[in-house]
Amino acid sequence: MQLTGILQIKSYEKVKEFLNEEHVGRVASIDVNGFPQIIPMNFVFLNDAVYMHSHVKGEKLDNITRNNKVGFEADRELEFLPSYFEDPHNASLADTLYISVVIKGVASFVSDREEKTLALNGLMKKYQPEGQYDPIQSEMRVLDAVSVFKVTPQTLHGKYKIGQHMRSESRLDLAQKILEKNSPSAIETLKIMGFDVTESGLKMIDEPVW
Repeated sequence: MQLTGILQIKSYEKVKEFLNEEHVGRVASIDVNGFPQIIPMNFVFLNDAVYMHSHVKGEKLDNITRNNKVGFEADRELEFLPSYFEDPHNASLADTLYISVVIKGVASFVSDREEKTLALNGLMKKYQPEGQYDPIQSEMRVLDAVSVFKVTPQTLHGKYKIGQHMRSESRLDLAQKILEKNSPSAIETLKIMGFDVTESGLKMIDEPVW
């Protein structure tokens, strides 16, 4: 069965929504010996680019200076599906529901103070939405103590797997099993799948369109 097209996130708004919710992304650059270096980073997606901040010196910055072609990835495991959901004798049937976004792009250092300020305030707004901080101003010296770089996507691909490739009755059966397994992420996963948990059982409230 060919699932590639079915799993593709076609909505750019959904991609942005996902990136705005995720707290950890991974940026991949090429080191001096030609090996990929993958680093987990806080990030914010603004104006169709991924912004990250860093110390003013470091290996990843050196890598980007030599070769500005980078990769970026963010993912979220929604629910691990144990093999016994299908067959208790066949471990190969274990699966995972997930969302992911993968970017191939060009990295550049942000030197414009207004853009740098925008990125840093965007990071604060994302990670501290409750506020209680003084916004950064472009004339502040703190801008000189931190490096900000952005990844401008050349390609951007989103994938999600929430049972959309299954028949309605099979999706309902899977949702019921997830509910009964009762993992910490079960209710949120069911919501993303389009189900609501009521006193009378599961109810499809919204067919997900991604």
